[in-house]
Amino acid sequence: MVVTITDRADAAKVKKAGAVPKVVEHSQAELAKAAKAIENKADIKGTAWSVDPVGNTLSVAVDSTVDAKEMAKLRKVADRFDGAVSIERTKGEFTKLIRGGDAMYADAGWRCSAGFNARIGSTYYVITAGHCTEGYPNWSGIGPTAASSFPGDDYGVIRNDSGSAPGVVYLYNGSTQDITGVGNAYVNQYVQRSGSTTGLHGGYVTGLNATVNYGGGDVVYGLIRTNVCAEPGDSGGSLFAGNTALGMTSGGSGNCSSGGTTFFQPVTEVTNRYGLEVY
Repeated sequence: MVVTITDRADAAKVKKAGAVPKVVEHSQAELAKAAKAIENKADIKGTAWSVDPVGNTLSVAVDSTVDAKEMAKLRKVADRFDGAVSIERTKGEFTKLIRGGDAMYADAGWRCSAGFNARIGSTYYVITAGHCTEGYPNWSGIGPTAASSFPGDDYGVIRNDSGSAPGVVYLYNGSTQDITGVGNAYVNQYVQRSGSTTGLHGGYVTGLNATVNYGGGDVVYGLIRTNVCAEPGDSGGSLFAGNTALGMTSGGSGNCSSGGTTFFQPVTEVTNRYGLEVY
């Protein structure tokens, strides 16, 4: 375990505890203050930010819709924090990855992807993205929306009136991955995502506790940031590592031809809140 410190005098304490000390310039409190300033002082659609623990900066991603005037506004806020904020352009536009289609149909007319099967006792559910279940629609062949949280969070729970379903993720090659529990993602972890538009893709976790401003007041907090690609219709789809469920597809930029950045709602937030067992 590596522990970052801003004062070399703390190195001995870290070593005594069995970890490796790493001296960094910016404290977590300073990076948190920078994040709050980016949200409140800049408030620009098409921006997302998370702490980069390796670079010891608040990493701000900016999509293609952010113009020169908005970029100047963003840099003005960032400059107040003496190198604690790094800014990078990403491909495409940050969007909630949802469209009409053929995976999970909402009666309201859109398509999303199933995340994970879950249960409470003998009642079964499907966990997906909250922007999919906004408005509490019914889902053809599945059942009604039982819980939904968006913006702020991005998770939804659909009651599966068809009964028990396999606790697996489809890998789009004729096989499936068993899911036996939930866990928390970590930076540089190899992960895979399954969705009804683009199938199975893999990549790495690049940030945690990310905030994304989708615009129109739709700001989501506490997301997993990755370099895994996704496209419209993949919303709600599974993020997993081996047999461990990690999250559901929220949104991102780019595509699976040129690559992109995708954000995921941690699954543990919804399972802990409602007592759901992913199986």
